[in-house]
Amino acid sequence: MTDNHSSDTRGVLSYPCGTPPERGDTREVAPGVQWIRMPLPSALTHINLWTIADTDGYTLIDTGVFNDDSTAAWNEVLGGPLAGQTPSRVIVTHMHPDHVGMAGWLTRRFDCRLWMTRLEYLNCRMLVGDTGRAAPDEAIAFYRRAGWDESAISAYRQRFGGFGRMTSPLPDSYRRIQDGEVIRIGQHEWEVVVGSGHTPEHACLYCPSLRLLISGDQVLPRISSNVSVHPTEPDADPLADWLASIEKIRQRVPNDVLVLPAHNEPFIGLHERLDRLASSQLRALARLHAALQSPNRVIDVFGTLFARAISSTDASLLGLATGESIAHLNYLVARDQASIETDEDGVAWYRAR
Repeated sequence: MTDNHSSDTRGVLSYPCGTPPERGDTREVAPGVQWIRMPLPSALTHINLWTIADTDGYTLIDTGVFNDDSTAAWNEVLGGPLAGQTPSRVIVTHMHPDHVGMAGWLTRRFDCRLWMTRLEYLNCRMLVGDTGRAAPDEAIAFYRRAGWDESAISAYRQRFGGFGRMTSPLPDSYRRIQDGEVIRIGQHEWEVVVGSGHTPEHACLYCPSLRLLISGDQVLPRISSNVSVHPTEPDADPLADWLASIEKIRQRVPNDVLVLPAHNEPFIGLHERLDRLASSQLRALARLHAALQSPNRVIDVFGTLFARAISSTDASLLGLATGESIAHLNYLVARDQASIETDEDGVAWYRAR
């Protein structure tokens, strides 16, 4: 969901890299580090990808969503500024299709390996495997419990399995990366800094010598990443993981790095942005707790948490808002600040303690 308070940090953050590169082009943001933008079929419109000069070609960080437009855009880059160069490996920060979608296509084309954290790779394989399946009963019960009506449930059934359609078939083996591991890329060392909450084991890459942090979706300058509970783990507490990850990154990465995010523009002011992300979530939790003085369903708290209307006819936005609302509610329940009662229709009602 978008960060409703992002304007507060615009005067604090600086954006030293200028306008983004045009489609089919690259731009150097640090010695040996190139910025690529790939189109997305969504409100975000783009994802940032990064190449790092390696001893043999380049290492690619993230890949774009798998569709005809991305394939065409990749062919423009490969036939243009990257002509004559090949990726030595593809590192994917996390499992979402805009990051991993073209990884299989690229690793097969260039006979190179996919590098990911274990939970991201395995979860991605699981979700891709849902393609062609009917929506499971557990998922239907999960969204009915949140208060969805039959039209929203019907729309969910129709789009279930869409993850796999946006993801090129993954290679059947991968190279695992882990938190704290140091990866040598060309002349520089990059430390893996894992965050959680947005996804289970999201890899950021920090290079002390270049003063760079490739942050994926873990830290974005103008929007906040979705932190959601999903039907596969309805009692999860990803917001606690997210808040802990904010502190972890603050401790391990200095404030003056140039942050290379997956969306929006590269920026300086990491700790200020981390502070804003944490305080925004804590204020949202306080608003939610106050709203729960009377019982609410999940769908009733949208107005408390988000500064825009959530339409039940917008299936994608409704799913994001529901998952994020449950994440906030689960956080309060796990800390005994809220209780749940389930009515005879299987709908959950939350109330502050």
